[in-house]
Amino acid sequence: MPRIVMKFGGTSMAGIERIRSVAARVKREAEAGNEVLVVVSAMAGETDRLVQLCKEASALADPKEYDVVVASGEQVTSGLLAMTLQNMGVKARSFMGWQLVRASGVHGNARVEKIEGALLDEALKEGMVAVIPGFQGVSDDGRVATLGRGGSDTSAVAIAAGIKADRCDIYTDVDGVYTTDPRIVPRARKLTKITFEEMLELAGVGAKVLQVRSVGLAMRENLPLRVLTAFDDLPGTEIVPELGEDDMERNAIAGIAADRNEARITLTRIPDQPGTVAAVMGPLAEAGIQVDMIVHAATAGEGSSDLTFTVPRASLSQAVSALEKSRATIGGGELHTDDAVAKVSIVGVGIRSNPELAAKMFATLAERGINLLAVSASEIKVSVLVAEDEMELAVRVLHTAFGLDAPQGEAA
Repeated sequence: MPRIVMKFGGTSMAGIERIRSVAARVKREAEAGNEVLVVVSAMAGETDRLVQLCKEASALADPKEYDVVVASGEQVTSGLLAMTLQNMGVKARSFMGWQLVRASGVHGNARVEKIEGALLDEALKEGMVAVIPGFQGVSDDGRVATLGRGGSDTSAVAIAAGIKADRCDIYTDVDGVYTTDPRIVPRARKLTKITFEEMLELAGVGAKVLQVRSVGLAMRENLPLRVLTAFDDLPGTEIVPELGEDDMERNAIAGIAADRNEARITLTRIPDQPGTVAAVMGPLAEAGIQVDMIVHAATAGEGSSDLTFTVPRASLSQAVSALEKSRATIGGGELHTDDAVAKVSIVGVGIRSNPELAAKMFATLAERGINLLAVSASEIKVSVLVAEDEMELAVRVLHTAFGLDAPQGEAA
């Protein structure tokens, strides 16, 4: 009997009518002979509301109490979905994250360590549909621990891997993975298949369809994933280990991603000597701040250099505070910040074997007068930092340049 995990996002659970629609979809899978587990997010906007309440209660809230509050949204939707399924004649019960997911690390951004699958196996053997709140688990100290924003995707993939599910279906408000954001490029095309590598890079540079950690976990576990819409019976996008022969002629570039969640920090005239960059990055790492694009440029003959890097925009103030405390150790001149920047990336397995693709990206942007503030690359990705007000133009011209526009009449 196939065992599947179905994950539904916040828009899918936004109100009783939508929960009934989700229940009908779950019932159909159960009646088809599948063992079904459902992982749910909080109702759309609910987590933001709970976060705001925490901020109003305390500017520096205890992370453990913060987790207690923000985890409640998923508990509500899991109970409501279980009730709705029961009302439709489906055997169902809800679980709590602390019963199933062992987590470790920092409260508010914990990591999944282990899935306690015995309870779920028992429920499935009894013909139950198991309904599980995403985004949460239990830490070593017995407290509720949340997995970070978007963590319900990670919950779903971890549970699917832990109970050896045959596949994990992620239901969202879009009907698959597109070559770019259709709101920016209306002629973006839906991909029928995309590799784990490509999806991991797209998610990491701004594509909002799947959370990065969930894709990485599915890749490690070789777990089949599908991205589907919760609102129509449409084919979605399969995320696969590698493309088959039928897909080999697909564009070398799978998609274009853009991310406004960037801020640039520049430290000028820092000592050009071993250990200086480590002295800068150390305080940021200790503060849990992720550093992305890095440009280190030495000044010839002066023994100094400028260091530019990006951090998440929401972490800019925290990053500046951490660096200011370490300025005596770091040395150097001035610290400059800029939060009116954005990252634009091309992603595709074709980059691995075709260095001309990066050159084409730079030339295309140069033709439109778009200045590059920083550049970074991986094996299948090239990213550039541009002024935020030039982001959408950059996405559009690159999408066209790499032949990703859908033919007229076939757009999203």
